[in-house]
Formats: sequence, C-alpha cells, structure tokens
Amino acid sequence: MVRRAASSATDDSLKENRSAPSSPVLGKAKAERRESGLRNGRRRVPIDNDEDMQDDGARDDEDDAEGEEDAQGEDDQEEEEEQGRGSPKGRKRARANTNGDSHSSGSKLKAEGARAVTLPRDDDGFIPGSIVRVQLRNFVTYDYVEFSPGPYLNMILGPNGTGKSSIACAICLGLNFPPNLLGRATDLNSFVKLGTTDGHIEIELKGPKGKPNLVIKRLLKATSKSSSFTINGQSASGREVNMKMEELNVQVSNLCSFLPQDRVAEFARMSPQQLLKETQRAAGDENLTAWHETLITAGRDLQTLQGTLEEDNKQLQNLEDRNLNLERDVKRYKERRAVEENIELLEILVPYKEYNEWKAKYATMKELHRASHGRLQALKRANAPVEAFIGNLSRQSEELGRQREAKKDKTKHAFNDMGKKWSESETLEKEAEVLNNKLDSLKTREKKRLADIKALEKQIHRIEEEIASFSKLESTDEVNEFIRALRSEYRHLGPKQEDLQERQRACIAEEARYNDTLKEADRRLTELDDASQRKLLSLRHWDSECADVVAWLRNNQHRFKMEVMEPPMLSVSVSDSKYAQAVESCFSNNQLKMFVMQCDEDYKLFNKLVCDTGEALGRPVRVSTWARPGMQSAPPPASLEKLRGLGFDGYTIDFVKFPEGLLRFLEVDVQLHRIAVGLNPKRIDPNAAMEAFSQSGSARYIIGTTMNNVSRSSYGKKLSQNSTYECRRADKFTNASVDPEYKRRLLADVEAARERLKEAAFKIEELTAEERALRDEGKVFSAKLNELQQRKDNIHREETRRQRMRLNLETSTRRLNDLKNAPPIDVERNTLKAKINDLVNKRVRIISEYEILARKAITGQTDATKLALQSLQFAANLAHFETLCRERKEILLEATAKYTQIRDEYIQIKETAGQKLAISQAKLNEASPETKEKFHGMEMSGEADSKSSEDYMQELENERQKLDLMTGNTNAGVIDQWEQRKAAIEELKLKIADREEKVGKKERAIKAARDKWEPALTKLVDSVGERFSAAFDRIGCAGEIKISQHEDFDKWAIDILVKFRDNEKLQLLTGERQSGGERSLTTIMYLMSLTEEARTPFSLVDEINQGMDARAERAVHNSLVEVTCKADSGQYFLITPKLLPDLMYHERMKVLCVNNGEWLPEDVDRGNMMSMIDNFVRVSRGGGTAAA
Repeated sequence: MVRRAASSATDDSLKENRSAPSSPVLGKAKAERRESGLRNGRRRVPIDNDEDMQDDGARDDEDDAEGEEDAQGEDDQEEEEEQGRGSPKGRKRARANTNGDSHSSGSKLKAEGARAVTLPRDDDGFIPGSIVRVQLRNFVTYDYVEFSPGPYLNMILGPNGTGKSSIACAICLGLNFPPNLLGRATDLNSFVKLGTTDGHIEIELKGPKGKPNLVIKRLLKATSKSSSFTINGQSASGREVNMKMEELNVQVSNLCSFLPQDRVAEFARMSPQQLLKETQRAAGDENLTAWHETLITAGRDLQTLQGTLEEDNKQLQNLEDRNLNLERDVKRYKERRAVEENIELLEILVPYKEYNEWKAKYATMKELHRASHGRLQALKRANAPVEAFIGNLSRQSEELGRQREAKKDKTKHAFNDMGKKWSESETLEKEAEVLNNKLDSLKTREKKRLADIKALEKQIHRIEEEIASFSKLESTDEVNEFIRALRSEYRHLGPKQEDLQERQRACIAEEARYNDTLKEADRRLTELDDASQRKLLSLRHWDSECADVVAWLRNNQHRFKMEVMEPPMLSVSVSDSKYAQAVESCFSNNQLKMFVMQCDEDYKLFNKLVCDTGEALGRPVRVSTWARPGMQSAPPPASLEKLRGLGFDGYTIDFVKFPEGLLRFLEVDVQLHRIAVGLNPKRIDPNAAMEAFSQSGSARYIIGTTMNNVSRSSYGKKLSQNSTYECRRADKFTNASVDPEYKRRLLADVEAARERLKEAAFKIEELTAEERALRDEGKVFSAKLNELQQRKDNIHREETRRQRMRLNLETSTRRLNDLKNAPPIDVERNTLKAKINDLVNKRVRIISEYEILARKAITGQTDATKLALQSLQFAANLAHFETLCRERKEILLEATAKYTQIRDEYIQIKETAGQKLAISQAKLNEASPETKEKFHGMEMSGEADSKSSEDYMQELENERQKLDLMTGNTNAGVIDQWEQRKAAIEELKLKIADREEKVGKKERAIKAARDKWEPALTKLVDSVGERFSAAFDRIGCAGEIKISQHEDFDKWAIDILVKFRDNEKLQLLTGERQSGGERSLTTIMYLMSLTEEARTPFSLVDEINQGMDARAERAVHNSLVEVTCKADSGQYFLITPKLLPDLMYHERMKVLCVNNGEWLPEDVDRGNMMSMIDNFVRVSRGGGTAAA
C-alpha cells in the first residue's frame, strides 16, 4: 500500500491506492489527487495534480560516479578497465573507472532490464537538476500560477490555448536558454502577458544530495528585451546561471532531451550526423562528445598533413634525380671558372697600387662637395618667403579671435533663455501628470468607498456586540501589594549575590594571571628548543634593539610592497658546518645585522617607521638597512672549473642557504660569489692562486683559516700584492647553546604557577557551591514574582484591548459618516479636466518660444565653431612657421662654413687624382660582380696591399698559361640551376622530417581517442537500437538504428530506418519521405529508447502524439509510462491537449491538468476538477448521488 504525505499547499486528507499500476486513469483506481487552485485578479489557473509517491523499498541506492577524461594528446595511452557482470536482469550503465572512462558492466541488454542511476537520487525521489517547482507571473497566458511536478513522468493536459506549451517556454527561458530554441518569438518581451508591464519566471531545481535546492528567478519587462536573474534570492548574471546548468547537465538546447511543440518537425529533418552529436550529448558516456570533437579535429589535421607530405616526397625525389645528372659538368665548370676569376682579379690588382689612394679620396670628397652645395642652395631658397608669410598670419589670427568671442557671448545668452523655457515646460508636465493620475483614480476611489462602507458597517456591528459582552476585571492594586510583600521577603538576596560575584571575579582574575605566567614560561622553554628562536635569542643578547625590530617585522610584513629580508645572522644558514668559520669571516658585524629591502619604496618606508619616526617600536632605533635594486654585481674572478683546478672547494656562496630576495645583497655588498674557499691548504699553491685571482684586479679568497686579499698595482710593473689575516672563530652561524641557569629559572616559574592554579581552583569550587545555593533560593523568588507579574500583565492587556476596541468603534463610526457624506465625483472630474487643458495650452506656447530660441542658438554656435576652427588653424600655422624660420637660419650658417671647407679640399684632390682615376676605373668596370666583391674584400682586409705590382703581374702570367691548357666549356646557366636545386632539396628534407613527426603524433592521438570513443558509442547505439526495434515490434511496425561510419569522423552518423507497412522495406527517416504522424511516432519512439540511457536530469516533449492514429498513440503512451516510471528513471514531461480513454496509469506518474480562461469562477470549490472526479467515482460505486 502506498500513501502520499500531506502537501503543505493543501488540506486534503490522505487517501489509499489499491489499484494496479496499469489501471485506467479514470477507472476503479483509488489514486490520490490534489488540487492546486491559484488566483490572481479576475483570472484563476487551477492545476490538478494526480500523484502517488513511490514505495520506500523501491528506491535505488546505487550511485554511479561520473568520470572525465581528455582524449587528446599522446600521453593518453592507458588501457580501459572492464567491470564485472551486472545484475541477471540485464546490463547496467557503465561506471566510471579511475581514468574517467565509461565501460560496460554487462554483455546484453534485456527488455525489462534495470540500468545504473546516473546521478544520486535524494530521499524525495528527485535527481539533482530535476524541476521541483515552477512559478509564473504575467507570462504569456498566465496571470499567476505555481505548481510542483513529480520526480518521474509528468503529463501536462489541457485544451488548446490554455498555456501548456507556455510551460515549456518558461522552462527554457527561466534557465537562460535562448528563445530561438522554442521556434516562437525571439524577443524576451514578447513573452510578457499583453496588458502588463512586467513578469517573472521562477524555477526551483533539485540540488545535490544533502545540499539546498537551487531557485532561479528571471525578471522580464514588456518594454525591454533585456532581463535580470536571481539565484536563491541573490542577484546573478546569465553566465552564472549557465554555469549552474552545466554543473547539473541540463540540456534544454538538445532536441533529444527537450522537444518543444514548434520544433517537433525539426527532429525528423535533423541530419544523421547532427543526430549522432545530439545523442552523444544527451546519453551514454559523458566524454563521448569530447572524444568525437578530438577525432574530427585531429582527423582533418592528419588528412591535410598526409597530403602535403606525399607531395613533398614526390618533389624531393624529382629534384634529387635531376641534380644527379649534372654532377660531372658542374665539377669541370667550377675548376675553369676558378682560374678565370683569379685572372680577372689579378688584372684589377696590378693597377690598384697606382691609383687606389687617390681614387678613395676623390670619391669621398666628390660626394661631400655635391651634397653640401645642394643643401646650401636649397636652404637659401626656402628661407626667403617665410618671414613675410609669418606677419600676415599673425594679423589674421587676431581678427578671427575677436569675431569668435562676440559670437560666443550671443550664443550663451540664447542657451540660458532655452534652459528657463525648458524648466517651465517640465514643471507644467509634472503638474499635468499629477492631475491625470487623480483623474484616473476617481472611479477606483468610488468603488473602494462603497466597499469600505459595507466593511465598516460589519465591523461596527461586531465591535458593539463584543463590547456588550465585557465582564468585570481584577484590580491591579491588589496584585501590586502582593508583589511588594514578596520583594520585601527576599530583599536579602541582592547583597549576598553582589558579594559572591565580587569574590568570584577576584578569584578568576587570579587564576587567569597564573595561567598567563604558565603559558609565557612554556613559550620560552619551547623557544629554547627551536634553532631559529635560539638564533633570535642570541641576536637579542648581542643587539636587543635589532632583535626587537625583527620581532616587529615578522608581524608587519604585509605593510611592505615586497618581502623585507631579516638580517643574515637569522636568514642565512651554512649547509656544511665545517665552512661556518670561512663564511662568517666574509661578513662584517654590521653586515650580519643588516635589514635588506628589495625596492626603494620599502627602503624609505622601513627607515621612516623604524629609524626616523619610531612608529614601529614607539621609539627611534638605529639599525643597518640596505637597498640597491638597480645595481649589478661584478662577475666572479674565475670560472668554477678553473677554481677547482687550483684546489679550491668553490665560492663561499655555494655553501650557504638564503632566501631569494637576499641574493643581490650577498653578491653586491658581501660579494660571497667572488670569495673562493679551500679548507685543505695542501691542495692549493699560494703563488698560483695569487696570480690567478690578481688577473681580475682585486679579489679575496680563503685557504684553510687564512683570508687572502690580493690586488695588482696600477703603477710600474703592476706587480701583485697580497695581505692576509686569520679568520675569526664562528659564533653566529653555529647553533646557539642553551643557558642552563636561565632554563632552571623558567622551570621553577612553571612549577610555582601550577601550585597557585591548584589553590585558585579549590577556591572557585567553594564559591560555586555557595553560588548554587543562592541561585536555588533566587529561583523560588523568581517563580513567585513571575506568577504575580503575569496576573498583572493579563489585567493590563485586557484593559488595553477593551480601550482599543472602544477607540476603534469611535474611529470606524466617524469614518463611516465621512464616507457616506462624501461629495459626488463629477464635480471633481470636470475641475481636473479644465486644469489639464489649461496646462496643455501653456506648454504649447512655451514649446513655440523654445523652438525659436533653439534655432538662434544653433546658428550662433555654428558660426562660433567655424571661427574657432579657423583661429586654431591660423595659430598652428603661425607657431610652425616661426619655429621653422629660427631653425633654418641656424642651419644655413653651419652649412655655409662647412661648404667652404669641403670645396677647397675637393679642388686639390680632383687635380691630383684625375688621370689615375680614369685608368683604375676602366679596369674595375670591366670586372664581374663576383670579382668586384672579392676585390673589395681584399681591399677591406688589407690583403691587396701585401704584394707589389710586379708580383701580381707574375701571378697573372702563370694563370693565363694554366687557362690555355684547359679544354671544354660548360654553360653557366646549368650551374645556377644545380645550386638552386641543391638548396631546395635541403630545405625540403627538413620540412618532410618535421611533417612526418607531426603525422605520427596525430595518428597516435586519433588511435587513443578512437579506442575510447567507438566502443562507448557502439554500446550506446546498440542499447538504444534494441529498445527502438522492440518498441516498433509491439505496434506491428519495424525500426532499426545503426551507425554509419566514414573515414571522416565528422561524417559519422546515426541512421534511423523505419517501416510502417508490410509491403515496404526499411527506409531512412527524413523530413519529407514519411508522413507527419509517422515522423512523430518515430521521434517519440527514439526519445523513449534514449531515455533509459539519458544523463540529463529531465526531458520534455510537447504534443508529440499529434497526427498519430489511436493504435499507435496507445502503444506509445503505454511504452512511455513503462520507461519513465521505473524506480531509477529520470524526470520526464509530456505535454498533450488530448488523451485516449482507459490508458495505462502508474503510481509514480503525475498528471497536471491546466484549467485556464477568462471566466473561471472566483470560488475555488465551484467547477473544481478534483471535486468532479471524486463525485464521479462515488456515483460509479453507488455510494451517493451526483451533486450540482
């Protein structure tokens, strides 16, 4: 037996349901029913809910983990793990393994098999993301409605035009999905009810188990296409709503899970490729879509790379074959060409010695002379008209300025007058708006007056009857006398409690003081055991002020832009204790206590707070500070390899640990990276070390326990110098020891504090017992006093209530008389209309005057703007030409002096180099570009001047004889082709190697993704197809679903094949081949088959049964109830305007009946559908007669 818990929204009693799950809706079922009648103004929209809660034992407690895995990249090579067999009833949905891959847990899906729950179902039966409640106000056909669907199948019934499809629209828009998904209006304001200014959609979604529900509210306006959101009462953006939908996997945009009325035909017209993608989004493994997208992208890239690689290999083979045939000719040509080039070069080098020097001088001076002369003439011509033009510009600019100021004054007066007129018009408009509001409210006021008169008459009658029934009250004076006597009897309690509290406070304060003493001693003992604290304690013994600053800094680091480094004594540690003496010898005492800042801002702030104002410690203190953020450190005097070759262990900085921010100080100021250290003197030659380190000028290094400071003299022979001193014993970078006497004092303080605490605890126990006795006595007094005070308060409340009722009677009587004697509304209406007409006439006059002033202002402003632009242009031109004139005068003087000097030198060189230049130029002009380039190279390197002209002539003769002995000639064009082809071959080989590597990566990525995607997709399609075929078999038709594969992963598809007649073959479902009813039947069959694999928290179909015959519609309904009412099914909405009689009914389904129209009765008991159903059942059983 299934019972439904009483709803908070109704007073209906609990009813029993003994009917079978497959009984008719209106037959002999004893299902529970609940009526939700909601009103708003003249319209009321009752929604009847027929609901049975599921049995507690039928709940499925199994939760499936949802995994995620990225199929892209080469590292994704782990093999998928297989789970064990599932229940004997069938195969369940895949669980997620540790890699995020979904794998089958059974081998075969049976007709009645169970499936795994995709999301954890809560105790109330809802899956997270399911719709728990919907509230609409001023939305399409609704004034106001609120209803609560069930966690399984929800059938929304009602005549056409009552607003069934509006519920689908509300779910889509309320969850921030675009309006174009609905196939209706695309503007949000189109969904606000006509005649209203605003409305809202409020949807409550089930939250994850153990967490509150998610309430999303969208506010709509009739005058705006925009809207706003709130989430759980807090303002939110559309992006935040979208993120919540993604978290809950709500897929309103997927036709496989949300099919509105106006988009039913689109499902059949959906391409097979698109159907596969939408199916992956709605059901099966959650990574299917990601794997598919990876395969599509990687497949396209691989196809492009393979085509390019094939073309490159063909081109490479062709180039190599062609170059191989030219090898011998190229070799002969290069040998002959080398001799010819050498002869050509020697023919230039022979006359080179005679004219080279004068040629270079002449060429240089010729260019300088020509350039300086041209520049001088150009400057003289350019400066002539500039000064005259400047004077003319100055006069014109001043005249334009005077005209502009005059225009600005006139325009300003016109704008001031316009502002006054505008203010007058605004004032009149507000007065008219007030009068119109009063006029509109007259009729409402009259209706309200009559209603108020009737209500006041009833109220006065009720008050008079109640006043007549008043009885005599008890006197408060007697009660007050009892209270005074009681307080006198217990007067002694107050002083005793005050004395006890004073003693308790003293005892507690003493206990707290001893506790503080104990904690302080324990803290100091803990510090003695901590190395860092021992260092700080050692610093405090050495320099207490520096230690106080460290303690302050640790609590105030947040006040600085970057981290302030504590002194090296605290922040630097030696990694190997044997180097402690050497490291400490590199620091001065001042450097050990140095505070280091990483930027100038922190340096100034630290000195201000600590050293200058004393704000940090309450007094100024003197501590060392350092900041060099821009300074670069000097390099080490020798490389690490050279250092170890000399026998040193390394540089000092290699043996210390420190914060990153201290590095610049240690390198720039302490120079640890330049001080070498070698603890074994036997391994180091002192003379070699001094010579090596003195090469860098000056340096320091440590041999054993001796510090060496070498430098090289700047005078004479620049000999090396070395000064040495013994390294001091290390006591700062070693662990500080604990003072035994100090530790004994601390332990004695701890023991004394504990003894005192025991004494204080004993005192507190005695005072607590005394307090308990006083408290018991006080409770007796308080009980008696409260009883008397309650009697007194009751008397006062009754007197106040009676007085208030008499006052209400007088007020109501007076207000009733005022309402009855109120003047008629016609007089006031005429008066208001006359005032409004008068205001309208005044505004018309003001607007005419405003228009005249506006035209004047626009004309004046335009003229002033034109004059301002002209004035700005003149001023800019004037400034430019004045600057230009000054610069050109200076340039002209410099150019004149330089030209005179160049001209004299040029004439002298020209006379000397004339004849020599002609000879050498002739030879050079006849040479080839390669020879010219080689000659210029020899000239620049000085090689051309290494021999005499006779030597060059002898070499020239030898080369000519060698050329005469050579035979044969090769075309130079063939050589150029060979060289170009060789370069192209090398470049092409690099490209091919790179592309082959990319192809391998793509192939591995595709294999990794396909190994996960194809089995999961095949499993999903096989499961859906088996259910789809079984559903068609039950109605005497045939249907099949299969995967259509293609080498292009983007063209993989799901083909739906159907057959509705015995003489037909299976045909592909299209938007044109089948009839409307056949398409609707196929669509609902596919969606039902997909339901058991769906991951979405809810699904919806709207009027999918339109166009079906009775047989098909009945079969579809029965299958839908069976699929969607299983214990582990998700939420499902079926919207339809009509149903056949005697359909299958299940206790988990919920029927929502929409009763919506203009003339619904205000009385919720009249015309109530649930009352009529109860009456029908009662009459059918012979238990009574029908009521009117």
